[in-house]
Amino acid sequence: MSKDFSILIGGGAGQGSRMAARLIGEVFNFLGYKVYVFEAYGSLIRGGHNFSQIRATTKGEEARKKEIDFLLALDKRTIDLHQSELKKTGTLIFNADRIDSKKGLGIKIERIVKEAGGRPIMANTALVSSFAKILGVDWEVLKAVLKKEIRHQIDLNLKIARYAFRQCDSLIKIKRYKRKRTSLLLTGNEAVAYGMARAGLDFYVAYPMTPSTSIMNTLARREDLGVRVVQPENEISVINMALGIAFGGKRVAVGTSGGGFALMVEALSLAGQSETPILIIESQRGAPATGMPTYNSQGDLLFVLSAGHGDIPRFVIAPGDAEQSGFYAGLGLNLAWKYQTPVILLLDKDISENTFTLDQKVFEKIKIEKFLLWNKKGEYKRYQFAKNGISPLAFPGQKGVVVKNTSYEHDEYGITIEKAGLAKAMQEKRRRKMERMKKEVEKLPSLAVYGNKNSEIGLVSFGISKGAAVEAAESLGIKVIQPIILEPFPQKKMKEALSGVRKIFTVELNATGQLAKLLAQNGIKTAGSILKYDGRPFFAQEIIEKLTV
Repeated sequence: MSKDFSILIGGGAGQGSRMAARLIGEVFNFLGYKVYVFEAYGSLIRGGHNFSQIRATTKGEEARKKEIDFLLALDKRTIDLHQSELKKTGTLIFNADRIDSKKGLGIKIERIVKEAGGRPIMANTALVSSFAKILGVDWEVLKAVLKKEIRHQIDLNLKIARYAFRQCDSLIKIKRYKRKRTSLLLTGNEAVAYGMARAGLDFYVAYPMTPSTSIMNTLARREDLGVRVVQPENEISVINMALGIAFGGKRVAVGTSGGGFALMVEALSLAGQSETPILIIESQRGAPATGMPTYNSQGDLLFVLSAGHGDIPRFVIAPGDAEQSGFYAGLGLNLAWKYQTPVILLLDKDISENTFTLDQKVFEKIKIEKFLLWNKKGEYKRYQFAKNGISPLAFPGQKGVVVKNTSYEHDEYGITIEKAGLAKAMQEKRRRKMERMKKEVEKLPSLAVYGNKNSEIGLVSFGISKGAAVEAAESLGIKVIQPIILEPFPQKKMKEALSGVRKIFTVELNATGQLAKLLAQNGIKTAGSILKYDGRPFFAQEIIEKLTV
């Protein structure tokens, strides 16, 4: 029988609820559960209300549950906001130094920290330790997790944890399962950073913008990955600097959200005209404009598919969890250099910042793939006409070669032209590249299928919505198709995946059914769209209710 635990921990910004959730997730991961951690926080440095919801299952669901088994409250506001979500059989565990409640288990975590000589934020360590004891987790398991995750003042944190652990009684004895030794917990952004590094990323250029910022932070912190991180003054500088780096022969990626990507669009066209390889990570958030910076949306799909003036060959890839994010980040970087074209990795806030269990062996699948280099024979032509549209690359500084890169329409050497025949021939060269890209997509793992593969009802979903859609489909006995590479669209693979399906519904986090529009552009009719656009991801139950009314 599948085991399924849902734990919500909350407090004010600055109380460390997010770190506490990470520790709880690692405890469950150690015990062999698959873990998904949802993060919710406001645009505040301190105050407000932050919470994390940990889902620990033996099956591997990747969506929030409406009802929670345990509510862990660092402050009273957490109880006020989330008490209604606690099951009747659920357990409330609270900070008794700040909360006076006749219900639940009160633990004086702040007093424990003070008596141990710790800092106030270490109350989260005391709460996690108390919760572990209530679950019946062995001290050695908790100790191993704390030593792995806490980098500063570990001895003091262990002292506090030990003290709190002894203050509580075990209410249950959580079962331990045989776990994959290769399982680990990563956010989508962390997985992206590692995947790009495995594919040979040399430079990462970005200006901080939620929710993409932690990609930059991860690469800057992990000097062992060998990636140089640059933070210019704005997103316009970011992408132009990156194009210069790629022109010099180094693999480069940039990261931003919708507003920053809007500033990059002119340079995206430059990359298309100059055939410069670049990986652009666009992590969506609530929009338009500044929108809701720390909440989610899948409203940028049509924007990234059509961004830029003129006809630009591009890949658009939308992973649906951390494991996919790592793999497709590496694949995207390789594709950018293979086809000398922009590749857009379309994430969303919950993919970027939520935590997932993944198999670290996924990174072993990522290799640094070779790209077409000039053979040093004859006179170099940067934009040499080729049957497949891909011209050989050379870089400035190579002996005996002149490399031209231009925003203007050009001849094979890169010299500006306006002649009708040459202009037409160069456009057709780039289109031949696009035709080859379309064929490649049909060979790649461009989509995934879940649930009942013989069902006549199919859900089509992408990004974070995939998790809730899969859980709902498995409950109803229907099929889910997750298109991962969205441009070029994998028409043959999608046709095969939809074989036998009579009714198709899209599941997406936007107000206009953008995925449904993309399907319609490719000749696929839908029976309707299940939409949500309040900044929060789907519960599986919401999808079930929409399909069963």
